[in-house]
Amino acid sequence: MRLLLSCAELGLGHVSRILPLGKKLQTRGHELFFFSGGKAYQILQKEFSHVYKCTPVSWYENGHGIITSASLLNVLLPLPIYNVEQNRLEIKNSNAMETIHRYYDLRENIRDIAPDILISDGDINALRLAQRWKIPSIYIANMIRPSYGFSAFLNPGERLVERYVKNATRIIIPDNPPPYTVSEYSIGNLDNMGLNGKVEYVGSFVDTTPINGLQDHIFAPISGPVGTRAQLLKTILPVLEKVRTKCIISLGMPGKKVTVKIGNYELSTWLSEKERQESMRNARYVIFSGGHATCFETIKYSKPSICIPSQPEQLGNAAKLTDLGCSITAKNKKQLEKAVQKMETQLGEYTKNARKLNEVSSKFHGLERAVQIVDTLLD
Repeated sequence: MRLLLSCAELGLGHVSRILPLGKKLQTRGHELFFFSGGKAYQILQKEFSHVYKCTPVSWYENGHGIITSASLLNVLLPLPIYNVEQNRLEIKNSNAMETIHRYYDLRENIRDIAPDILISDGDINALRLAQRWKIPSIYIANMIRPSYGFSAFLNPGERLVERYVKNATRIIIPDNPPPYTVSEYSIGNLDNMGLNGKVEYVGSFVDTTPINGLQDHIFAPISGPVGTRAQLLKTILPVLEKVRTKCIISLGMPGKKVTVKIGNYELSTWLSEKERQESMRNARYVIFSGGHATCFETIKYSKPSICIPSQPEQLGNAAKLTDLGCSITAKNKKQLEKAVQKMETQLGEYTKNARKLNEVSSKFHGLERAVQIVDTLLD
């Protein structure tokens, strides 16, 4: 069968799910066609044959991270933005214009591909395309109606998005069922949205089979767009410089690996998958922004965490992990200092709660169940 898979590029969490799902589906003999933009497109291009580039839709962000007020303006208006990576001033198109371009990028090859199913991970444009062309669709999401840190001005946009989500044939949530759903505050009330009946909590696409490790360092994997990474580093470094424990920091910059050792911490531009796994496995606790995929990495290794959210979805994840007694939320250097002190004194209790969450999570095999759902629609 011919499957079209599209994913959003707001961080790399979406492509981190589409990648293993695509490989699983490929082994079952399906012909796959991928659509994405930015770094997600580059990652997919290295792994699959039929990969198409489309216009990315993104928040307004500079060296200080995501700017909420500017992002709201940018929904309809183009704005000047400084590209840190290219070292130049540019004009960022409005989200409305990015959305239009993305839709037509997706539509351009739809006749030739003629997919039997369309699978979208966070890409609403793909769902709109499926509705217009009457293609059965599967929506993979860990955010539908967020309730933490989202401006009320975005409510009309949320309801427009839900209109297309409701028309999806099936909705897969790659998370634990309630009450252990990490993304609970980003999913919202499914009854109120009229989505019950087509939604399934399948479990994380990350293999959460328990793996024991040491507790010999603090691990801080920094991820996200360049501005977000810069802001996280400014918050984390001054605090970790003061602790006596060894610290491993990854800057999340793919390419040639460069590592420097300064005082008590080891700073690397990039860690290989194996190096990252080892750093996570042997950590006392993890400091990260609260991205969904990394949440389940910490769960896999039963590691407590300190979350420093940089956008609403991460804020919701951090709040839920805090409710489950596995994490502490910090929003600035002062709060991070207090969080580190608290974690060091109560590490045993936080680790115990993280192990309990691992026991629940490891009962589910989200990737395998997602493949079964695809096969069911193809029957």
